[in-house]
Amino acid sequence: MTSTAPELPRVHRFLADFHRRQATRTVDFPGAVAVLHDAYPLSRGNNHVLVDGAVDPEALPGYTEEALGHLPYRYAYVLDETTAAACVAPMEKAGFRHATTLVMAHHGPVPEHGGAREVDFDELRGPVTASWPRFAPDATPEHIRDLVERRTARRRGAEVVRFFAVHTPEGEVAAWADLYMDPAAGIAQIEDLVTVEAHLGQGYAGRVLDTALHEAAAAGCGTRFLTAFAGDWPHRWYARKGFRMIGTVARFERV
Repeated sequence: MTSTAPELPRVHRFLADFHRRQATRTVDFPGAVAVLHDAYPLSRGNNHVLVDGAVDPEALPGYTEEALGHLPYRYAYVLDETTAAACVAPMEKAGFRHATTLVMAHHGPVPEHGGAREVDFDELRGPVTASWPRFAPDATPEHIRDLVERRTARRRGAEVVRFFAVHTPEGEVAAWADLYMDPAAGIAQIEDLVTVEAHLGQGYAGRVLDTALHEAAAAGCGTRFLTAFAGDWPHRWYARKGFRMIGTVARFERV
């Protein structure tokens, strides 16, 4: 069933703009766009087809093949739930696996500042690189390089892009997150909240999340959201932090 959450159309527009703005080139299709970044060819987040309009579900496999034929994978996102449901059968017939990402909006009280500080990417490069084998154990060094360095492209994704980190008493980065904002539109996205494995369970992620939420509210962003995989545990933690699911995004992948 399609969500009727009033903020969801604005979230969809923000996501679509964020993907387009990062790309170094795009290919338009009816109801969809391929976003591409040749510097990070192994990053699915930077090379995919994004369905943000009235696409023909039967045509989507062909659009994905046409746009991503030079890559070792095919990847597509579908923002609208009704459109996504119509795309499942033709995409699965073409060999794609279907998965779901939850869109969660913050409906709890704005927390106090969590004490994380804004950092530049150079400070995060080492910890982010070290974290990726935990989440992608089969990734090659080249793949990990693209997953790490793609963060520089995110600077173009929104009007305001900030990276926050919280540190141990010894000064080591313990957890971090991204904050993407369009203050004029009153919307903010929090993404890539990660804790260093050695510091799990010590409250560092909560401090980073509280900081991002506090800063987003201070910038005038009344809509604050994030995305989380439906089959993984973090969405339950986010729910305890005041987030509520307002919709889903479909992911289709063929390797």
